[in-house]
Amino acid sequence: MGTEYGSSDIRNIAVLGHGGSGKTTLVDAMCFIAGSTTRRGSVESGTAHTDFTPEENDHGISINLAMGRAEWMGTKINLVDTPGYLDFFGEVEAGVRVVDGGLVVVSAINGVEVGTERVWSACAKRSLPRMLFVSMMDKENASFEKCFNQIRDTLSGEAIPVEVPIGAGDGFSGIVNLFSNKAHIYKAGSSKGEYEETEIPGELLDTVGQYREQLIETIAATDDELLEAYLEGEELDREKVLAAMSAAMWRGELFPIFCGSGESGRGVRAVMNKLVELMPSPVDAGSVEVTNAKGDVTELRPLDSEPLTAIVFKTTQEPRVGELTYFRVFSGSVRGGITVANPGRSTTERLTHPATPDGASRSEVEVLHAGDIGVVAKLKDTHTGDTLCAQGKDLRLAPINWPKPDISIAIHPTSRGEEDRLANGLNRVHEEDPTFIAAFEPELGQTIARGLGELHLNVAMERLKRKFAVAVETEAPRIAYRETITKKAQGQGRYKKQTGGRGQYGDCWLRLAPRTRGDGFEFISKIVGGVIPSKFVPAVGKGVREALSRGILAGYQVVDVAVECYDGSYHAVDSSEQAFKVAGSMAFQKVARDARPIILEPILNVEVRTPEEFMGEVIGDLNQRRGRIMGMEADGHWQVVKAKVPQAEMYRYSTALRSLTQGKGAHARDLSGYEPAPADVTKKIIAEAEARKEEEHR
Repeated sequence: MGTEYGSSDIRNIAVLGHGGSGKTTLVDAMCFIAGSTTRRGSVESGTAHTDFTPEENDHGISINLAMGRAEWMGTKINLVDTPGYLDFFGEVEAGVRVVDGGLVVVSAINGVEVGTERVWSACAKRSLPRMLFVSMMDKENASFEKCFNQIRDTLSGEAIPVEVPIGAGDGFSGIVNLFSNKAHIYKAGSSKGEYEETEIPGELLDTVGQYREQLIETIAATDDELLEAYLEGEELDREKVLAAMSAAMWRGELFPIFCGSGESGRGVRAVMNKLVELMPSPVDAGSVEVTNAKGDVTELRPLDSEPLTAIVFKTTQEPRVGELTYFRVFSGSVRGGITVANPGRSTTERLTHPATPDGASRSEVEVLHAGDIGVVAKLKDTHTGDTLCAQGKDLRLAPINWPKPDISIAIHPTSRGEEDRLANGLNRVHEEDPTFIAAFEPELGQTIARGLGELHLNVAMERLKRKFAVAVETEAPRIAYRETITKKAQGQGRYKKQTGGRGQYGDCWLRLAPRTRGDGFEFISKIVGGVIPSKFVPAVGKGVREALSRGILAGYQVVDVAVECYDGSYHAVDSSEQAFKVAGSMAFQKVARDARPIILEPILNVEVRTPEEFMGEVIGDLNQRRGRIMGMEADGHWQVVKAKVPQAEMYRYSTALRSLTQGKGAHARDLSGYEPAPADVTKKIIAEAEARKEEEHR
């Protein structure tokens, strides 16, 4: 059984940053130094504590949100290690949703990168207190000062060092703690960051003095009592300074900066100390809002005595175990064997053998108190994002803010007859990762998979093959073009079929007229005098609708057309609904050819967010994609470009945009409407449609 921790003795911390900044290495070091693991792992060798899936080992990066546990200073620190690559940002959003604070890791070599800004913004949206850790101080070209300036310029002017390094690269030998005004010199050969406390080296006294004064001034400015003591020249009480600093962090007025190396363990102890001393426990974080069955919003305190509410933030399939469900308890508690409600799915679940997760392992516990994070196996019908609550209640927590997919591919199984297995496998992958979405599109005749980037989709396909034994091939998605007419036309459709017995006879005259874009299809009967019996007129409309779905030029749905049935004839014996349905279809197909038909292509509203220095490249690329720039506006040092671009020109745009902007650009898109395709594009579309027909007839 794992050790039981009360709500006040828990810290839930997301470890965040750009890919390659050292997050997973830092988490590994914290777990090792705290004794959760008995050996140091590494990302490069595939042995890191929180990178353990085959996909992560193959790619050498964090792909999944994973949990580490560090028991330190009588406190359990639940460490949520999040991926740094933007393709897996859904995992970041899930992690941020269930923590009470963020530890943002910044590489001392590369400084603040696009992923750093994205995770900082995600934390800010939830008003999470944040600490920063400048990592890799022992690497060549490491620069704490450069990092600090970038943090202040791009993340927050309220960020302030609480320790500064002694040396950098091979010369990184310790830190100066600005609280104690002492130097921590690391012991050579120690893998756990042990140090000796000494006086500050003389050559650093001036630099340290400036940083220390800046720190004390910043903290004092957030607390009137401390400010008065500071102005009167008094020595500030350490406990009062920590309390003021913590309160300022919770208000978003101060963000302390630490430094060190996860690989060597240097500086890691100081970070864990301050996670305990400065970050809020679930009790400190305060009440949580829940919505009841009537839609009323109420608040529950993070106490065991309150009704249970918990949110599921991750599900995953593991060999020999089955499905694992990870959840954060916000109020109430979870004991083994408890039955809970899943109000979103109108079901109940029995939570057996609750455990606390730690890397690839789990430690079973008797009870998970309010604020803790746990995992259970083999729930029947509970999925990522669901709320679990006390049985007999209908309480729902705010959902996870999943990013929308911005890239798509068409997929099909490599072997015939695997369609059902593919559909099942895709559904299971979506359960593990809600930002991966796949569905069969009948109009396109393709299964379309959508995700947050090419790497994201590649990993999903690898997971599909490894876990569910379904191999797929990919291709570009077809475009849902439309067809319409541009002038009026009229004509006859006459269907006559005579066999040995009763024949078939239907005859109708149609007028076609174009409608305004977006007005759709309208069928009008102008039959008078019974030239077509009233019972057969709707059949003409059905025939026209069938012809609309088959298209005129390239087999795409015909839209925005008015069809008027104004004349015809019938046979007293041979006429039938079926005959008039065929006549209506024949008439439309014949007349539409004379109504100057055209192809319509879908146009997207595209909003691109890019640093100002890449504006020229972004706009030039959009122009090459037949885009029309609709406007530009500044957002800090970013520029937002709004454009209308044909969907056909946006395939793999996410990848191209990242290449143009050194990984910093992002975009959103939605359907604007349909516009006539240029002549050269129309010619190409028709040729492709004819080629597909020939392929199908072979």
